[in-house]
Amino acid sequence: MRMRNKKNLKPRLEAVADYLLDATSEDPNAKTAVLVKEYFDYEAIFGNDHPVYLEVGCGKGQFIVELAARHPEYNYIAVEKVANVIVTAAERAKEAGLQNVKFALCGAEYLPKFLPEQSIAGIYLNFSCPYPKNTYANHRLTNQRFLVIYKELLAPGAVIEQKTDNMHFFEYSLEEFTKGGYRLQNISLDLHHSDFEGNIVTEYEQRFSSQGYPIYRLEAYLPEA
Repeated sequence: MRMRNKKNLKPRLEAVADYLLDATSEDPNAKTAVLVKEYFDYEAIFGNDHPVYLEVGCGKGQFIVELAARHPEYNYIAVEKVANVIVTAAERAKEAGLQNVKFALCGAEYLPKFLPEQSIAGIYLNFSCPYPKNTYANHRLTNQRFLVIYKELLAPGAVIEQKTDNMHFFEYSLEEFTKGGYRLQNISLDLHHSDFEGNIVTEYEQRFSSQGYPIYRLEAYLPEA
């Protein structure tokens, strides 16, 4: 069922226009759309040449806004494909007065159209939808079709950080990363009871952890050629 637009969505989006990147595509077919490049000019967008990090599926922005506030020395692009959701994230960034985070309203399959190759210093995948039915496996953000995209975007030495509450999705991700040629490190089967420092809690993480669910985390990277 398609989500209805929030009340006053259009004026709210207009009010945070400075935080929104133009990630629209006239071609509804991502496979052909990405062949025509419209790369973002990071230096023009952020006014500097700091490293750029990417969050795929930013939700309401609690994670990325906190991360950007902690690290003004980095730039961040957060992607979300639901306008109703991304508007709240952009409003948070504006309220915090952040200048190092921008938002793109698009699906992850369109990223190669807008992000130059080997230009992303790291990727965050926080509580992505697990799509539990196997028939929808290719929608999972750790499916091979997306891992190929990340491989194209990641700068040398960059790391993908994933968090989820779903054990089966986590096991699936471990297998997919390995199958895709990634190496794994810092795997945690219960993040909140580990010695990991600097964790930023997301909206979903708060909910699931308060209900007693363990939080799973991994880091994936590509070996040097």
